Amino acid sequence: MKRKKGILIAGTHSGVGKTTVTLAILEALTRRGLRVQAFKVGPDYLDPTFHRVATGRPSRNLDAWMMGRSEVLRSFAQASYDADFSVIEGVMGLFDGLSGRSDEASSARMARWLSIPVILVIDAKGLAGTAAALVLGCQKLDPELKIDGVIFNRIGSKNHLDILKEAVHSVCGVKVLGGFPEEEKIVLPDRHLGLVQANESLVSSIRERLAEMAETFLDMDAIIQMGYPTDAPPPASMPSKGGKGEVRCRIGIAMDAAFHFYYQDNLDQLEEAGAELVLFSPIRDLEIPSDFHGLYFGGGYPEVYAESLSKNRTMIVSIRKFAAKGGPIYAECGGLMYLAKEIKTVEGKSFPMAGLLPGRVRMGKKLKALGYREVVAQRDTLLLCKGERARGHEFHYSEWVEDPSKGETLRPRGGRGGVFFEKPYHLFRGGESSEFREDGFSNDHLLASYVHLHFSSSPGIPQRWVSLCERFRRAMRS
Repeated sequence: MKRKKGILIAGTHSGVGKTTVTLAILEALTRRGLRVQAFKVGPDYLDPTFHRVATGRPSRNLDAWMMGRSEVLRSFAQASYDADFSVIEGVMGLFDGLSGRSDEASSARMARWLSIPVILVIDAKGLAGTAAALVLGCQKLDPELKIDGVIFNRIGSKNHLDILKEAVHSVCGVKVLGGFPEEEKIVLPDRHLGLVQANESLVSSIRERLAEMAETFLDMDAIIQMGYPTDAPPPASMPSKGGKGEVRCRIGIAMDAAFHFYYQDNLDQLEEAGAELVLFSPIRDLEIPSDFHGLYFGGGYPEVYAESLSKNRTMIVSIRKFAAKGGPIYAECGGLMYLAKEIKTVEGKSFPMAGLLPGRVRMGKKLKALGYREVVAQRDTLLLCKGERARGHEFHYSEWVEDPSKGETLRPRGGRGGVFFEKPYHLFRGGESSEFREDGFSNDHLLASYVHLHFSSSPGIPQRWVSLCERFRRAMRS
């Protein structure tokens, strides 16, 4: 069994500085000339965009609940095979998962599945000897975990760090790899969905400072020596990536400041199924190319760029023409908002959108939905056949507003056009519920929902989606 280099960076709880520590280590490793592959535990769409800026490689989500063990292992092995070092950023606290009774969907479970060493990040503000109790508690709760290092954030002084080191070393036998002083703050501004876009905040000066912090305050040489055993197969036995086989269709991927939340594995699987993926911007481009055979609108911030999206009428007209021809369109969350009749902002301004869906979207100041979702198709759709299930995640501040003039909504009463699946709730905190609701809009060529589906949860999705796009391509030629 081979040994590869890599770590999982976990925290005692949310807000301890995992992202800052992760980015600092990524920047330092990359500047040392290493090929670094980053991952994010859980369904988060934003942190991977920061990872990509730091490493120059797409970051991937590793989600136990959405993907399952075999798909997690496959994705990790495939993405990290040619990397010198892998860095996984954890989610919330080390053992935080679907419920208090289980560590399902937690960073701890991911570390066990991958047999990868854990670096525990602890907020040192106001902390001394109790730091040893925190580390020891994590060790005792799961002896199978390899907690190989501790990094403290917000230390008050060198003396403070020495006290913390003494406590952890004497009680736990774990190496303290360093600590970031409290005054060394890298501020990543908040936005209602979390951190802002990577290219808005990770400017070159901040990236350089992150690397300096890692080299100055952390034992990077010790970190680089950490690793895990692997029996991953060679690349030849893995599924091909990058659309190297026969191109069956061209799918346009909306990608700009308004749309950029995609699971990288979804895009890879579409390519593996034979799609050529072509990026386009609903904000900047005048229209979609005439040789597109499918459209994929992911999540993002369409409400922030609502005015620009609304003003680009030539783009909207070209999307409407594509839909009128029966072109396959899949949209999730922000994409759903764009395909609605209009978006009404928190400030009360309304902006007309593509109008392919029979209702409107209204932004709110409070979170409307957050959690894992499992969906069940109630009819054949672009992605799922009737009765098939898939898993994903939902996170949004907007809500669907019924359109009385049509008598149809995203969640129809009485089953008139548009219902495509039932959605049992699976909250990220608090376990599962038996509650169901109708959700989503579907017709023969369009599927839209608030749920960000992970295609690995239903292996038939990529082939079905690509086959429908290929069928449309052939129909347009005849």
